[in-house]
Amino acid sequence: MQETALKILKSGQNVFLTGSAGTGKTHILNEYILYLKSRKIIPTIVAPTGIAASHLNGQTIHSYFSLGIKDSIDDDFISNLLDKKYLQTRFKKLKILIIDEISMVSPNIFCSIDKILRAFKQSEEPFAGIQVVLSGDFFQLPPISKNLDGKRFSWQSPSWKDLDLQTCYLQKKFRQDDNQLISVLDDIRSGQVSQRTYDTLNSRLQKDLDIDFTPTKLYTHNMDVDRINDKELRGIEEEEQLFKYTHEGAKSNIEKLFKSALVQEELTLKKDAVVMFIKNNPEKYYINGTTGVVIDFSKDEQKLPIVKLSSGYVIKVEYEDWTIENDKGKIQAKISQIPLKLAWAITIHKSQGMTLDAAEIDLSRTFEVGQGYVALSRIKNIEGLRLMGFNENALSVDPLILSIDPRIKQASKRASDKIEAYEDSHLKAIELSYIQRLGGTIDKKEIEKEKVELDKEPKIEEKIPNHIKTKNLVQTSSSLEELAKNVEYSVSTIINHLSLIKEDDPDFDISKYMPNLSSINLVNKAIKDIKEQNNDEDFSEDGNIRLKAIFTKLDGKISYNDIKMTLI
Repeated sequence: MQETALKILKSGQNVFLTGSAGTGKTHILNEYILYLKSRKIIPTIVAPTGIAASHLNGQTIHSYFSLGIKDSIDDDFISNLLDKKYLQTRFKKLKILIIDEISMVSPNIFCSIDKILRAFKQSEEPFAGIQVVLSGDFFQLPPISKNLDGKRFSWQSPSWKDLDLQTCYLQKKFRQDDNQLISVLDDIRSGQVSQRTYDTLNSRLQKDLDIDFTPTKLYTHNMDVDRINDKELRGIEEEEQLFKYTHEGAKSNIEKLFKSALVQEELTLKKDAVVMFIKNNPEKYYINGTTGVVIDFSKDEQKLPIVKLSSGYVIKVEYEDWTIENDKGKIQAKISQIPLKLAWAITIHKSQGMTLDAAEIDLSRTFEVGQGYVALSRIKNIEGLRLMGFNENALSVDPLILSIDPRIKQASKRASDKIEAYEDSHLKAIELSYIQRLGGTIDKKEIEKEKVELDKEPKIEEKIPNHIKTKNLVQTSSSLEELAKNVEYSVSTIINHLSLIKEDDPDFDISKYMPNLSSINLVNKAIKDIKEQNNDEDFSEDGNIRLKAIFTKLDGKISYNDIKMTLI
């Protein structure tokens, strides 16, 4: 159970947190991260891909450990890293390491992390003796690269064995909410796919979905993804906007940047294009993997895309920088480009870690074990699945993982029995001792104070400008009063928001909130008269007509709000 896993994590032991898709691995990690932060301990969180890292506000493994595009390292490489002062500072602060989506980490990369930590912390202990938390499910996608000896999973590396991990195999599912889908996924994990599972999947072939949005399309090959995205873009009868990258620095470094990021040299967009962000920028309300739709382009010379996110918020997307720095932090190379890619379709590989309300999935060209399992486990309910086809490989899982799964469950049972055998008072003493050893606080008042501060930290959606929140509710609010109630502001504030909205987007329709035509005509006549009379007291310092002057001219017959709306 999740609470047992949390007890083991709090005890400071090295942990392998696993379980089928939807059992809440990320939820438990977030609980532990909050527990640590409230005690003034900041864990380090990494993952093999940007999308996976973004779920826990982390970094990619290659970025944090300064691996560049390497899969393995030698002593010379480590010596070069040791000369970098900023890395000395970074690893000195490292106390707890959390690696998410561990199934996608190769043995070489796993061993490289171990070697780097031992070197920087001058320790012979595995991972320099820090607590290591590994989270993931080996039934999901394996790493793309293999060791020279053919081994492909991180658990096959000597560094894994050295860690003496406590295994936590979560059982209860939270993401999927229907028994049919759970049964299909459990069947695949068992390696014995029943006729009932085939019948369930066949019933979803080419099935029309009862949804009012375009489902994400998941494909096994990049070629299919690119073809579908290009076709969808060509099918939109809107003017296209082309965004070209700019760069600084040596050609070899620029090439490295293009290899390590999803950034494109040229990006063509149109209104109504479905897009995905390829960079983390929570301050601007998106993270790597956030999806949305281009609803317009800015009216200035740059014609920047305006994107409505899947969460409902609207933002203007500006150029982002991808950089390579030297050991002194000086930029060696830089690419600037719009951080978007077309996303009607994405590869199953890129979807790992996502949760989708609905998906159109093509498994007819499955070539890798686990692809079908990952794709099907992205959705919450079988009703959200439109299956385009599947081949005999689609429901296969790695036979090696099948063979070790019972042993992983046995290890989890031992770890559970061991921690549950402790008296509560003994366990509490272990937890307090571990926090003190890390230099954290055990003062209850300080902890509560930290929790309050952490709770105040703005979530992505809370950083959206208030007038954009108002804009997102215009469509569903029939009157200014209703809009004000929905956004929880006064009508006067809402009118100020509408003014800002029209500045950003002059074509945005707010006609339903306008006063009647006779009122508009009266206000316009009053404005014309005031301009002709040209009395200084009727104008503000910036040359605009004062509201009070219009109100007085109309003998108070038209409300201030109707005057403001007419001016907008």
